[in-house]
Amino acid sequence: MIETLINIVLFAMLVLTALAVVRINQLFAVVMLSGVFSLLSALLFVTLDAVDVAFTEAAVGAGISTVLMLGTIALTARTQKKSTRSGMVPFIVVVVTGAVLVYGTLDMPGFGDPNAPASLHVAPEYMIGSIKDIDVPNVVTSILASYRGYDTLGETAVVFTAGIGVLALLSGLTRRRREDEEEDV
Repeated sequence: MIETLINIVLFAMLVLTALAVVRINQLFAVVMLSGVFSLLSALLFVTLDAVDVAFTEAAVGAGISTVLMLGTIALTARTQKKSTRSGMVPFIVVVVTGAVLVYGTLDMPGFGDPNAPASLHVAPEYMIGSIKDIDVPNVVTSILASYRGYDTLGETAVVFTAGIGVLALLSGLTRRRREDEEEDV
C-alpha cells in the first residue's frame, strides 16, 4: 500500500515537472527542472527495483545532460525566443505519434504475464543459471554484466561517443563566438 502511494506521488511529481518544463521560458530553469525530472525518474526506477536503470538515469540524465546543457546556456542566450509559428502542427504530430505507439502496444501480453513469449524461452534459463553460473543473486545485474556484457559495453561506448560529440560541438561554438566578438571590435 505504501509503495503504491510512493509510486503515485513520484509519478504526479514527474507530470508536474514535465508541465513546468513545457511552460517556462527561462532556459536555466528548464535545465534545472530537467535535472529534477531525471532524478525523479531515477527514484521511480528504484521503487520499481530497477536500480541499474536508476543509476544510469541519475548519471546520464541528471548529471551529464544537466552539465552539458548548462555549458550550452553559458555559450548562448539565457531566454527562449518567442516562436512566430503556431504550435498546432507539432502538437498534432505528437498526438498522432502517441496514438500509433499506443495502438502498437494493444496486442502485447499483460504486464508480468507468465505465459508471455519472453517468459517462456530464455528467461527461465537466465533465472536458474544466474545463481549457478556466475553466483550473482540479482538477475538483472547478471544479465547486463555477464550474459550480455558485450552489448552493455557497446551501449557504454555509444553514450561516451555521444558525449564526446557534444563536447566537440560546444568547443566549436565557443571558437565561433570568440571569432564573432573579434570581428565586432
